[in-house]
Amino acid sequence: MTDCLRKQQENLEDITLNKYATKSKNSIGRDVNEEPCDIRTEFQRDRDRIIHSKAFRRLKHKTQVFISPEGDHYRTRLTHTLEVAQISRTIARAIRVNEDLTEAIALGHDLGHTPFGHAGEFALNEVCPFGFKHNEQSIRAVEKLERKGKGLNLTWEVRDGIINHSTAGKPNTLEGKIVRLSDKIAYINHDIDDAIRARILSQNDLPKEYTSILGITSRDRINNMIHDIVRNSMNKNDIIMSEDIKKAMNNLRSFMFKNVYIGSKAKEHELKAHNMLKQLYEYFIINRDLLPDEYKKMISNKSEPLERVVCDYIAGMTDRYSINLFSKIFIPSSWKEI
Repeated sequence: MTDCLRKQQENLEDITLNKYATKSKNSIGRDVNEEPCDIRTEFQRDRDRIIHSKAFRRLKHKTQVFISPEGDHYRTRLTHTLEVAQISRTIARAIRVNEDLTEAIALGHDLGHTPFGHAGEFALNEVCPFGFKHNEQSIRAVEKLERKGKGLNLTWEVRDGIINHSTAGKPNTLEGKIVRLSDKIAYINHDIDDAIRARILSQNDLPKEYTSILGITSRDRINNMIHDIVRNSMNKNDIIMSEDIKKAMNNLRSFMFKNVYIGSKAKEHELKAHNMLKQLYEYFIINRDLLPDEYKKMISNKSEPLERVVCDYIAGMTDRYSINLFSKIFIPSSWKEI
């Protein structure tokens, strides 16, 4: 009887979603076939698997931009992910594409991010002979690392959206394209908000040639960019921004790179974090026997290269775990007489 519930939702998608939307019943599927859920659609299952994953929970202790901030209101990698999901769902619902698929991609897009944000990503990319990109690591997390190496067995459409969420990516679904743009909308605006909170920027520092188009406040900018995408993408087989909004957004992003992301007070601990992760990498390359058992099994049972597995281990760390581990390995502790 409950099997009818999933089919009812699939039929509802046929009625409510536009003709270019990705229907859950038409999913390309999973690498390993599974019996469908009797209640949830395929994309709803993927969303739930991501939310219940360990990688998702660790995002709350990973840096977005500000490393170890004193205040409680700075964004983390988790709050960034939730803001991307909110923006993505708003757009998806407005233009009647698959909201469940959009949400699953948004919630999973940064699962592979390193501790200390992009500083950690750059550090591992320097030392790993295979290179390191956080979007590719997110795919490794859902395919090979979660559930003790079994992976989450997500649908092709969700994985396509995750791997292609970065600027250079080209998602194959409208839902993936929504997340790709929503990621930029979210981080540009919440990073401005955090930079103003940290007194790195003031509202008056924002170039008026961009804010006059996008909006003065974060709320106005997000609202205007969402409306622009909805207006230009309605009933089209693409997700489109108008040229003036797109240009202003990209220029504001460049302003943030120049004034916040590179060389500002927000980044004063980046070099320390960068060097710390590189030292941890080199330590475990030499001392592979000290890796946790699940990572040693990846080398012995699955013939994964040592360098890749060490990157998996470090990329999965939270900021505080990596600091504590580094201190335990490299910082002398007090000797106590027993």
